[in-house]
Amino acid sequence: QVEVVESGGGLVQAGGSLRLSCTASGRSFSRFATAWFRQAPGEEREFVAHISWSGASTHYADSVKGRFTISRDNAENTVHLQMNSLKPEDTAVYSCAVDPWGRATIKTSEYDYWGQGTQVTVSS
Repeated sequence: QVEVVESGGGLVQAGGSLRLSCTASGRSFSRFATAWFRQAPGEEREFVAHISWSGASTHYADSVKGRFTISRDNAENTVHLQMNSLKPEDTAVYSCAVDPWGRATIKTSEYDYWGQGTQVTVSS
């Protein structure tokens, strides 16, 4: 079993920045692919970014490309999502997901472990 916990959400003005963190338990974290998804009210959950187990490969949704950066520190069992130039349409609950098989995809079904989510609100 892997426990996933997110932190770092909050309220920020448009154009501002936030840094989300995802910490996962488990000695094999360095072999887990990790992703961020988000869900706005009344919307389906959507892919934001993922990172391979080594950190060598990353992938972003077009809507956040160039503004968000995903990174990982395997020594700390942590993945970060740096969000810059935030827009009101970025407002959502952001969830971290872990794939112990290391596949690093955009499909929610490929991720076995999820955190509770952290709220990000961007005011205009």
